[in-house]
Amino acid sequence: MLYLDIPTADDYADLAAFRGDMAVSIALPTTPVTDDTDADRIQLKNLAKEAVDQLEAAGADKRRVRDLIEELDDLLEDDVFWAYQARGLMIYATPDNLRSFRVPNALQPLVKVSDRFHLKPLLRSTTFCDAGYVLALADGGVRLIEVSKDVPAVEVAVPDLPTDAASAVGKRTISTRSYSGRIGGSEGKKVRLRQYARQVDTAVRAILAGRQEPLILASVDALDAIYRSVNSYPHLLEEGLRGNPERQSPGELANAARALLDEVYRAKIADWQGRYRQRINEDRATTDIVRAARAATAGAVASLLVDMDQVVNGTVDDADGSVTFADEASAETYGVADEVARRVLSTGGEVLSVRAEDMPEPGKAVAAILRYPI
Repeated sequence: MLYLDIPTADDYADLAAFRGDMAVSIALPTTPVTDDTDADRIQLKNLAKEAVDQLEAAGADKRRVRDLIEELDDLLEDDVFWAYQARGLMIYATPDNLRSFRVPNALQPLVKVSDRFHLKPLLRSTTFCDAGYVLALADGGVRLIEVSKDVPAVEVAVPDLPTDAASAVGKRTISTRSYSGRIGGSEGKKVRLRQYARQVDTAVRAILAGRQEPLILASVDALDAIYRSVNSYPHLLEEGLRGNPERQSPGELANAARALLDEVYRAKIADWQGRYRQRINEDRATTDIVRAARAATAGAVASLLVDMDQVVNGTVDDADGSVTFADEASAETYGVADEVARRVLSTGGEVLSVRAEDMPEPGKAVAAILRYPI
């Protein structure tokens, strides 16, 4: 099972607003297999050393560096924390505080030291989640199955989940007529199924409350429509898996769900790129990071695509958005694309973090759709 800490809008706002004498951002891939996490801890130790080396090279206060090391060492020694991981880990550390986010996406190892945090890898977990859930719903039973990219499917234990439709409504069969004679036949069965679906939604809601992973419904058409009429989880995908899920194993359902998640992602990127092509003819789109930085500072970026793995070192002027590039990372610089993304978010724009192959132009760190030419 993946143990996730998907960031909320408030999390982003807090992290984006931080400025301090030292802010360390560390990304690393992890494994949810508890017996294999020693390698992850060793990698974190090496990345932490790289961060400390950068701080020392910049002449940082030695007492503050020691406090930062203590924060990171405490996390390294936390056996309980390492027993419950996902596929990626983002760590944001200062000498006074450490925050971590376990995410479903495999991350490239990365260290950034600056006066602000590097948020771009964290954005990927909300742009497109490589994990989700399948609700396999049938008259004869219901299962909630956790799906992730490279980990076998897991059936999730859900307290108070009904065993089947008939027992959920206290009947031997959902087609029987009521004592009043009001409920019976196909109409009565529909009423019973809605009662059943409502109980399922209540049980599942308790498990998924506050989460953002997609939920995919696997059911026959009639029950699919009934469940959607009572569903309260905001991230239920419009497209579901058709057919009776009772005949499919968790692995089979997970494979079908992964294919559907890929289709949803491809459609989302294709839609974005279509808008980009239209706007570039109107001089309202760019892949020039200097122009994008200037536009983001002016609040002119409506939507931004960023390459989640590419890092462009430098600084962005607070007043006019002018960019000063740096040849290599240091404690005096930060990720320019990451700072552009932060400014877009702070002015109400959309940011999507994607792989390099999904950028509209090869090798570009950003692509922006503008609200107006600039």
